[in-house]
Amino acid sequence: MTQPLSVRNVTAHYGTTKVLEDLSLDVGEGELVSLLGASGCGKTTTLRLIAGFLEPTSGTITLGGRDLTRLPAYKRDIGLVFQNYALFPHLTVLDNVAFGLKQRGVAGAEREKRARGMLERVGLSPLADRLPGALSGGQRQRVALARALVIEPPLLMFDEPLSNLDAKLRIDMRVEIRQLQRANRTTAVYVTHDQEEAFSISDRVAIMNAGRIMQFDTPETLYQRPANAFVARFVGFENLIPMKVVARDGAGVTAEAAGGAKLTLSRERFGDIPDSFVFATRADGLKVMAGAGEGIPATTGLRTYLGRAYQYQCETAAGPIVANGALSEPLEPSSAATLVPVPDQCCVLGVE
Repeated sequence: MTQPLSVRNVTAHYGTTKVLEDLSLDVGEGELVSLLGASGCGKTTTLRLIAGFLEPTSGTITLGGRDLTRLPAYKRDIGLVFQNYALFPHLTVLDNVAFGLKQRGVAGAEREKRARGMLERVGLSPLADRLPGALSGGQRQRVALARALVIEPPLLMFDEPLSNLDAKLRIDMRVEIRQLQRANRTTAVYVTHDQEEAFSISDRVAIMNAGRIMQFDTPETLYQRPANAFVARFVGFENLIPMKVVARDGAGVTAEAAGGAKLTLSRERFGDIPDSFVFATRADGLKVMAGAGEGIPATTGLRTYLGRAYQYQCETAAGPIVANGALSEPLEPSSAATLVPVPDQCCVLGVE
């Protein structure tokens, strides 16, 4: 039976080094949550704490209301899928999948029935009698997934499970993982450094940095409305422009950047805007228009062909800005231009 997970105010040290600090995380029943971040951010430590391979310095971890904080790993009944598959090389595919059932005392006939049923679900029935060494990387990952799912764990955990696969197979496997997780309604925690992977597979994503969760939300919200500059940069907002409000009315504000560039921002799109803020955009959030106009005055620099658009490295009084322009109107380097915001591709951040 799948169960909700709660991590509350957890702190963890490696020796004298603090790796996690007062971390809290809730994963709903049947939800798949990804922990996303660069190496050293604390995501794998969080997984190891939940799985029972490490003990926290402080805080609590519960699953379905059961306190796991000091419980040994083998008593937590958690399904684990590792980056290196961790299959037994001397056991057949069928015996690898059945191993967890055998450890739990499931009788032979029932054990084989459930293992074969799970192999059929992951499309490996014809390979039941092979050894792992005779399988491809994708097939071995399916065996590892089947072994984790067959015990019907209340929680399923993935530690960078696709990083050893080629690009196309990673895409295929993340679809399969999501389909199986949904079909089984298994609560799951997925650790990855790959933003596209996390966003495509998850109900919610926790973006981590230096042992803290910087923002925990749906992929759509993280991508469109990052909560701070770290998350904005992480999800691809190349341009972070400090601005100050110089006029307000019922519809919104007029704001000014360094060098006098002014933008009009609507309350309907951006909500209540503080007196000082950071205007954040991706390259797609600014259109490069030839000549002077309403927007940010710029001088074009290096032009790069992207297929769908030209991308320009622009110089402005507010600093370097990356922006995209139409294929039909290429501008030469050192051209005078105006950068015009595309409102639904921009956001407003507080000053940190």
